[in-house]
Amino acid sequence: MAGHFRSYVWDPILIVSQIILMQCIYYSFLGLWLALVDSLVHNSRSLDQIFNYEVLGFSTGQGRLSMMAFVLNSLTCALGLWYFIRRGKQCLDFTVTVHIFHFMGCWIYNLHFPTALSWWLVNIVCIALMAVIGEYLCMRTELRAIPVNTGPKSNL
Repeated sequence: MAGHFRSYVWDPILIVSQIILMQCIYYSFLGLWLALVDSLVHNSRSLDQIFNYEVLGFSTGQGRLSMMAFVLNSLTCALGLWYFIRRGKQCLDFTVTVHIFHFMGCWIYNLHFPTALSWWLVNIVCIALMAVIGEYLCMRTELRAIPVNTGPKSNL
């Protein structure tokens, strides 16, 4: 159909590569945020901070700092959505995909289903932040005015 502003062609290679890229961004920046937080309070670093759902908790200082790192990571990943995905309609899809893969990774790492309420709350808040901020940034870019007169003016 002619007349569509932006056509969307089914490209599975692009979609899979974007999913892999967002997973890399998610875990790279989560590792950086956790390393930064750990260096401030002199905690030891381990994979438990990323995949063990029992680490995230309101009762310990390390748990609260880990939660802060997860929230900061969702803001960083929202920038990744804006820079690499660039489609407001796809932000929620990629956000949920990233967190589903993280959920499966936590399940495999712990060998059982995550049952901690704090883990679920943190991940739901992170999904909401990442999707809403990413969509806001993408929509702001998509709705930017398109300049019509880009060439030089001529005097007739």
